[in-house]
Amino acid sequence: MKLVQSSNRCIILLHEIYGINEHMKFYANYFFKRGYDVFIPNLLGNEEPYRYDQEQEAYQHFIKDIGFEKAYEQVLELVHQCYDKYENVQIVGFSIGATIAWLCSTENKIAKIFGFYGSRIRQYITIEPRTATFLFYGKHEKAFNSEVLAKELNRKELVSVYTFDGTHGFADPYSTAYCEASTQEILTKYLVL
Repeated sequence: MKLVQSSNRCIILLHEIYGINEHMKFYANYFFKRGYDVFIPNLLGNEEPYRYDQEQEAYQHFIKDIGFEKAYEQVLELVHQCYDKYENVQIVGFSIGATIAWLCSTENKIAKIFGFYGSRIRQYITIEPRTATFLFYGKHEKAFNSEVLAKELNRKELVSVYTFDGTHGFADPYSTAYCEASTQEILTKYLVL
């Protein structure tokens, strides 16, 4: 999916395990209205996104059939294509998309990276970003302690990590985990494009 208006700057938007759903379309329109061309690569290859009640199926599909390395290579190819067309390339990722954005952070031509609740970043903790990287986590993650991870990642030179009230998915207005106050704070205070 892409929204193009002949801008000189673009956002590469990376989806969660569910694919390009209403959540991604919401943020695509958000950035497009702010003057960015927006690209959302379909990392799953599915025409239809998974529903939220298919979380386990969606997760298994990503882990078994796609994986972080394959998705990273796909995104990196898009990043390189965008370098030729845009003065400013930024990545915004959610969950697995945030982890893939983290993997791309070693590219020094990306202006900024923003990642929401990228829990698998903890598997790639040794990466040293070469671009400004902003990560946002809910204080109440089920799988790990987000505040411990934030403390460790904040030691890295170009990384800023913030924790907010909420759980995994707090920035998705279509999720039962949505926390409007935390999301609005990020959009107005930290997600300075």
